[in-house]
Amino acid sequence: NSSESHNCAKSILTSDRLQIVVTLSEFFNETWEAANCANCLKNSSEGLSNSTVEFLDLFNKSLTCFEHNLQGQTVYVTPSNYTEVCKNCNKTYRMLNDLYNNLQRVNRQGGESGHSAHLCIDVEDAMNITRKLWSRTFNCSVPCSDTVPVIAVSSFILFLPIVFYLSSFLHSKQKKRILILPKRIQSNASLVNIQEKYS
Repeated sequence: NSSESHNCAKSILTSDRLQIVVTLSEFFNETWEAANCANCLKNSSEGLSNSTVEFLDLFNKSLTCFEHNLQGQTVYVTPSNYTEVCKNCNKTYRMLNDLYNNLQRVNRQGGESGHSAHLCIDVEDAMNITRKLWSRTFNCSVPCSDTVPVIAVSSFILFLPIVFYLSSFLHSKQKKRILILPKRIQSNASLVNIQEKYS
């Protein structure tokens, strides 16, 4: 009976004590939501979004570049021997990093998928792996180019109070304190003498 099909499906799904089908369905739905998987897909969920395809393509190129520049070397070489990787893969890595940052910014505004939140777990994991390889394994982190100006400005600001107090000390007049002695009130005896004179 078609009118009872929903009740029939419900009774079949929840017929066992563990309700294994319902439990698995809820688990997969929660995992899908927690991993933001919809953010990797187009609005109609008919395939990967263009930005996700572009990111994964650039991610694969970065890994290929890493592998190509490590050929013939052992995995446990010293950090100084990774200079070829840093030099030859810098452009690809920068492009991947810029694309990831751009995807994060666009995704906060809704993006291609129409869902605003984090990027999907595949993209985030791929970027985490690449950044870990780039900075920890290959030690390719570029030192900050603004170090010298920051140190100069900080030193100037720290030196300002010393200049202020020194100039204040040199330009102020050092006045000696002049003690003014208060006039003493005459004693009671002298007051009595004055009263006796006028009486």
